[in-house]
Amino acid sequence: MSDKTLAGAVALVTDAGSDIGAGTAHRLAREGAAVALVARSGDRLDQVADDIRNLGGHAIEVPADITDPERACQAVQDTHDRLGRLDILVNNAGIVLLDTALHAPLVEWDRLIALNVTALLHLTHAAVPYLIDAAATSPRQVADLVNVGLTAGQLTRQGSSVYNLTRSGLEGFTESLRRELLVERVRVGLVEPAVVEPGLVNHFGTATRTAVRRPVGRETLRPEDVADAIGYIVTRDRRVAVSEMRVRAAGQS
Repeated sequence: MSDKTLAGAVALVTDAGSDIGAGTAHRLAREGAAVALVARSGDRLDQVADDIRNLGGHAIEVPADITDPERACQAVQDTHDRLGRLDILVNNAGIVLLDTALHAPLVEWDRLIALNVTALLHLTHAAVPYLIDAAATSPRQVADLVNVGLTAGQLTRQGSSVYNLTRSGLEGFTESLRRELLVERVRVGLVEPAVVEPGLVNHFGTATRTAVRRPVGRETLRPEDVADAIGYIVTRDRRVAVSEMRVRAAGQS
């Protein structure tokens, strides 16, 4: 019998080609989980999957534009069909686009809603029945759903109105869903990291990325720090549920 905490479990990670997504996939694979890598482009997924396999893990690529409701649901179905179950969903996909209501193109607002909200909702809706079944049939007797936000999503500022709409709502959605799924033994948690170099910067739109500057002399988080937080949540004994975790660099105010 394997001594790995997630042996026999299956995890789906969205935006798995990003630094944080890839780091999370590696972290879960090291714990014994088979990992479905979901992202819009399959190029980066191939490399992440190969890296996991070369280290003795099990990973499959599931290219999908999850802003398309049918493709989002199909990604969950493909994961279950190919790997036989679904124990862990990590909703990591998201983007930061900042601009004022006067100057923001409507297409950017639509993009924020599509990826930060709609894609997450459709994936979650499709995954919940499988997570409930996994909790009932797994030796771990628990399943996990982890949403990834951003601490800055709680801070209102000029130009962040629609981004705040997508991220502030994530906290309420996660907590309500946690309460709904308690009786089903599906743990629901929220991880909110501060800015990560380069992980979260890659979630920024081009204009936002250009405007963001790393503070001089300040150490920032790394993608593996966020991956470790997610790994910590999903590897707890079934009696323990971590419902929210904010991760900042030690020197951040």
